[in-house]
Amino acid sequence: MLDLPRLKRIRLMKRPIGQLLFGYGLLGPNYTLLPGVDIQLEGFEKIPNEPVIFAMNHTDRFNYWPFMYKMWRLKQRHMTVWVKGKYYEAPITGALMELTSNLPTASRGYIISKDFTLTVGRRPTGAEYAILRDLVNEEAIPGGEPTSIDVSSVPAEVLRTKRSILGVDFDPAECSYAAGINRVFSAMMAEFVRLNERSFELGLDLLVFPQGTRSIRLPRGHIGMMEIALRYKKTIVPIGCNGCDLVYTGSVPIGKSGTIVYRIGDPIRYDDLSDFHIGEAYVPFSAEAEHKHHDEFQGAIDLVMDRINDLLDPEYQFSDDGQSTGVRGTSRFI
Repeated sequence: MLDLPRLKRIRLMKRPIGQLLFGYGLLGPNYTLLPGVDIQLEGFEKIPNEPVIFAMNHTDRFNYWPFMYKMWRLKQRHMTVWVKGKYYEAPITGALMELTSNLPTASRGYIISKDFTLTVGRRPTGAEYAILRDLVNEEAIPGGEPTSIDVSSVPAEVLRTKRSILGVDFDPAECSYAAGINRVFSAMMAEFVRLNERSFELGLDLLVFPQGTRSIRLPRGHIGMMEIALRYKKTIVPIGCNGCDLVYTGSVPIGKSGTIVYRIGDPIRYDDLSDFHIGEAYVPFSAEAEHKHHDEFQGAIDLVMDRINDLLDPEYQFSDDGQSTGVRGTSRFI
């Protein structure tokens, strides 16, 4: 599973050995021999000759693989990818994620769901998760006024048992459950930010799915990518992925014969986001930054999502209600 000690163990490489082995051993034969996959890059010349953040829609489990493969074969460029913490649950998958230099994100939802499962022995119901998430969100608001949230339907051991929550000690005699979860989140995201900084130091590109969970139709974006992009003044390149869900139709990492079209948009440089610049230092993913600068983060990511939408075929463009058409509930996290 993903916990604080595991985040601290992750080491990135300038030329990730796992990506090379995976490219030569699986992707190359799959794409060029049998069954053969036609990967098209429209607007390839727009990609700057500098490390960037690629912002892509997320239609299926593997739609970043063909793009990474092409970037490696055509430009000898490697990248790290933000992936969900749940992919570190299975030992083999987790080892593969580490070997290929992916960056695991530890959302509050993952921490709540995983801790509940370890403590109670089952996943939280939708109602239980909603109550705990409300508690955690309320506590995270700097200077917020506490409200009365009914926790009577939540198993008592979740709120009152002394334990380690994903590598961080929690004692209910010293702090509330919500404060404990937010403490874990802060510690894990500090390591996540460190890994992003290390990626930039190595000259790696970064690939992010700003919509979060998989969805055929594009939903509204989450602010996390902009917390990093604005803090480190990184250039963003929007990518519209079309057709990959028809090549990767399930959980098996072998693509079927088909065509995948990646449309590459004009780079969005830091200066292009001047309306959303933040004129002070801040800590990405901190409760203070997310509360104080939410409008800037959201405005910037809305702009990026609009650019991605323009690069998509109609069947992949924005959903009518701006919501994900994919995985819902706690299955998003564990």
